[in-house]
Amino acid sequence: MILLGAAGAAVLGGGFYFMNSGAEPTPPAAPASLGASPSAPLKNSAFVFTKPHACTDATKALVKSQLESKGFTILSEKGISGEVIDEKKYIDQHYYSIASKATLLHPSELNVPADKFKAKFGLGWQEALDQGVVYNAMEACKKLNIDAVELETKWGGAKKSNTLIKFGGGFYCALIDGIYIFNGFFMSMRSKYTGDAKIHTYVIEWDADKVSWADFRGKVLGPTDPADAPAGALRAMVAQDWQALGLPGPCNTGDNAVHASASPFEAMAERVNWLEAKLSDDAFGAALIKAGIPEATINAWSVDPQVPFSTGPDGQPAGRFSLFDLLEDMDSEPCVAKCAEIYNYKA
Repeated sequence: MILLGAAGAAVLGGGFYFMNSGAEPTPPAAPASLGASPSAPLKNSAFVFTKPHACTDATKALVKSQLESKGFTILSEKGISGEVIDEKKYIDQHYYSIASKATLLHPSELNVPADKFKAKFGLGWQEALDQGVVYNAMEACKKLNIDAVELETKWGGAKKSNTLIKFGGGFYCALIDGIYIFNGFFMSMRSKYTGDAKIHTYVIEWDADKVSWADFRGKVLGPTDPADAPAGALRAMVAQDWQALGLPGPCNTGDNAVHASASPFEAMAERVNWLEAKLSDDAFGAALIKAGIPEATINAWSVDPQVPFSTGPDGQPAGRFSLFDLLEDMDSEPCVAKCAEIYNYKA
């Protein structure tokens, strides 16, 4: 989710020591994810943070204790204020694939799957464009004369009434009040990360043969909706004890307490963004470079472009697909290999 920051991370002794203002840096417990031996297996390393609504001392302590008790090594952690997030535009880069469709681009500039659009809504994509009934989230607020909170409410209603479709990673469209709106949830989401908000980040590492990435997300973190999370998952624990943990309200699919990277590639991109890490000093980034993928390509991939490949994430025939979807839930070494395949693929 995601792109590059600028400065603020110094690399000392093979590990990160972060120096952004507005944050309390913690030297890493171990530098393994950045300076792994060429012969050592590439470990999984994710970027995790407590979301603003759940960023209490009690929640931070719970997240840390649960990760450590389940065998994850915390390499570094720090807090980041809403003012810094706003100034550095960390949240916009983190959710770039979402933000670009919500605020930066007009729907006519998007790569909308015309067949899926028509199958869902019964109207051709070009017809919708010609009729002028498609809007990004920012345009939709103006068109409907509503604010971000009101749009979020309407978006939730569209989800419940099944008038919403997912085209790919961070790419949604909903029929609301007679118009088709792209990524209508982003406007209110961004506001939660700025101003008086804050998050607390963790860089964690573990052996892939002990916990797969899929199990890390499904069982350790828990699904997007905390109500669906298994007992013992972080999202389930925070949702169950939200009052005792000092949260202002119960958890839901948006305010689900904890974020964690969906793949090793996204984790790398998130470290480069939020922690302003240098790509070549990141173990996964270095592995991609060693695999022959240019840094410029890796940077471009960090905003989740549509890339050509022989097979889609759900077994589709050759075409163009969300890079993030192609890599989701893979462990680090297979993920590097898949990235090399994608880079070398000739359509």
